[in-house]
Amino acid sequence: MNDNTHCPKCNSDITYPEKNLMVCTQCFHEWDPKAEKEEKAETDNTDKILDANGHELNDGDTVVIIKDLPVKGASKSIKAGTKVKNIRLTDGDHNIACKVDGFGPMDLKSEFVKKA
Repeated sequence: MNDNTHCPKCNSDITYPEKNLMVCTQCFHEWDPKAEKEEKAETDNTDKILDANGHELNDGDTVVIIKDLPVKGASKSIKAGTKVKNIRLTDGDHNIACKVDGFGPMDLKSEFVKKA
């Protein structure tokens, strides 16, 4: 009846359900497995910034722009295939800070780039 649930405190696999909680028979730790799964999913999703293909981006990576991006105030757009080196990850909607050759410093959305 342990349903393959391990205790998060002592990692024992000898657990049993009691009402909506799980209880460890070794250390008597009680926890809610549903809340634990939700917490884990939230932390997994919020910590990572992913490119258009789902690869994790890190500071200092080189990326390639996958779509022509119009730039406000500029007469031309950034062309698809432009390589951008040494990116910095930031918080917010435009989560990549970088310098694009011919345009200067700007912020990009990670959904319009792929890891090189």
